[in-house]
Amino acid sequence: MKYTESEVLQFVRQEDVKFIRLAFCDIFGEQKNVAILPSELESAFKYGVAFDASAIRGFGGEVRSDLFLKPDPATLSAVPWRSDNGRVVRMFCDICYPDDSIFEGDSRHILRRAIAEAEKRGLHFYFGAEMEFYLFTLDENGVSTGMPHDRAGYMDIAPDDRGENVRRDICQTLSLMGIHPECSHHEEGPGQNEIDIRYSEPLSAADNAVTFKSVVKTISARNGLCADFSPKPLKDEPGSGLHINVSVTSDDGKDCLEHMIAGIMEKIDGITLFLNPCRASYERLGSKKAPGYVSWSRENRSQLIRIPAARNGKERAELRSPDPCANPYIAFALLIYAGLYGIENELPLSESADFNLFSAPCEVLKKYKTLPASFDEAADRMRSAGFASLYLPEELIKAYCEA
Repeated sequence: MKYTESEVLQFVRQEDVKFIRLAFCDIFGEQKNVAILPSELESAFKYGVAFDASAIRGFGGEVRSDLFLKPDPATLSAVPWRSDNGRVVRMFCDICYPDDSIFEGDSRHILRRAIAEAEKRGLHFYFGAEMEFYLFTLDENGVSTGMPHDRAGYMDIAPDDRGENVRRDICQTLSLMGIHPECSHHEEGPGQNEIDIRYSEPLSAADNAVTFKSVVKTISARNGLCADFSPKPLKDEPGSGLHINVSVTSDDGKDCLEHMIAGIMEKIDGITLFLNPCRASYERLGSKKAPGYVSWSRENRSQLIRIPAARNGKERAELRSPDPCANPYIAFALLIYAGLYGIENELPLSESADFNLFSAPCEVLKKYKTLPASFDEAADRMRSAGFASLYLPEELIKAYCEA
């Protein structure tokens, strides 16, 4: 349900809400929040709530450091792990300057702009996230030991899979927050887990992805565990990916999927830095089902993009290179722009690579372009491509390059 301001005010009064969390993200997608009392909510809707932006990564220095959070009532959700006796709710916020103009580093706004550009062309994108993470035990001080919670493998069951109860609690919590997990299972790595979220329109899909990480970390901690979303926490084990499923529909009924895929493949050099934003990201790519080449195929998990089997006639593309360190708002925005490029220019899709790229001979692989092999190479390719600079503010790009 999407609430209006008046409905939120009514909900807060009727449901014994004691605290309202105003949530937002830094430019790297890390969730932040400030809590207000119900008595401050009307003022927050009208004027916003001030905060010190200089203390947030990528939001600038001490000059012009005052920014305001304006809650989006459509994103109201209860925080299920808080007591019902004095409930806590959360809303995502837009970020503005004191004169009410939009802060250009607000990644939610960046995604909103991309959605508007697509809709002007009669195109509608949908995203679903498959996010992997590791569960590690904690020491007596509550710090991660780096030791996996179990030694189970892909889709194993209890008692080998010791994450079963934690995943169940996570899925139940997500459901209470209006987020629909499609499935959950143990992944290939020891202590590695995956939960897939049902697709939705881009802004709610990005909000859901940010909420997902918060819920996983919270529920894991309540079970005495540390949830680790880094791309390569264990050197000799599979890395964790953020597989992004994306589809597109057109008002005129045209099938745009192949043009969209071609656009993403064409522009992947210009956006990989934002899909894989840390140095450890490049330790994952190119091994253990993480792609290393710019290629596509159907039902083939060695590719950058695969088209999964679909029994309902609704095909989608699965981009397999991103990892959970990506800011979903920026990632989805850039994928929309890349997809639009392919659709508008009617780019033809290259020949599919219907073989296993991890075991293919060198003479076959040399025909394919590689993904960046390091963070520095990704930053260089991004600058050379010039694609991201068309849509992202320079200060944000600079912060990513220096991260």
